[in-house]
Amino acid sequence: MNKYINYFGITLLVIILDQVVKMVVHFQMDFGTPGQIQIFGDWFKLHYTTNPGMAFGMELGSEYGKMILTSFRLVAMVGIGYYLAHIIKKEQHPIYILCISLILGGAIGNLVDSIFYGVWLDNAPYNAPTPWFHGQVVDMFYFDIWEGYVPEWIPLWGGSYTALWPIFNVADAAIFIGVLIILIFQNRFFPDKKEEIKSPSPEQND
Repeated sequence: MNKYINYFGITLLVIILDQVVKMVVHFQMDFGTPGQIQIFGDWFKLHYTTNPGMAFGMELGSEYGKMILTSFRLVAMVGIGYYLAHIIKKEQHPIYILCISLILGGAIGNLVDSIFYGVWLDNAPYNAPTPWFHGQVVDMFYFDIWEGYVPEWIPLWGGSYTALWPIFNVADAAIFIGVLIILIFQNRFFPDKKEEIKSPSPEQND
C-alpha cells in the first residue's frame, strides 16, 4: 500500500504545487506585459497569461469543441491513473513509475483549469456556451528567447506576433520532464526481452 501512496502522492504534490502557483499568479500579478516580473535578466520572466488549453492554439470546429476535448481529457486521466496503478503493482522501474506520476499530475493540473477556471476565475472566453469545461489554462514561466512578427511566408504562424518559446506552468513542466526522462532512458525502462538460445545438453541429445 505504501508504494501506491508514494507515487500517487507525487501526483497529488504536482497538482497542489501547480494550483498554488496559479492562484498566486492570478491574484498577485497583473495580466500580460504590465505585470511581467524579470527573474534572470531579460531571458527568464514571470508573465501572467492564459491559453484555451489546446495544442498550438488550435480549436475544434464547434462551439462545444472545448467541452468535448476537456471531457476526452478527463477520460484519458482516468486511464492514465489506472495505468499508474498497474505499473506500480507490476513493480516496473521506479523512475519510469515516477515519470508517469509526474505526467498524470501535470495533466490533471491543467485539466482543473479547463473544467473549473471558467467559473472560479471567470476566465472562460466571452463566447463560450457555458463557463464549465471552458476555463483557460494559467501560464506564467516565460523564457524570452525571441519574440516578434513572423514573416508571411512561414506556414501556420506567418504574419502573426509570436514568441519563440512558449509560456508554460508547473503542470507543463512536470509533463515535459516526465516525457523527456522516458525518451532518454527508454532502453533501460523497456529492455529487449530476447530469449537466450541454449545449446542442448548431452542428455537432450540422447
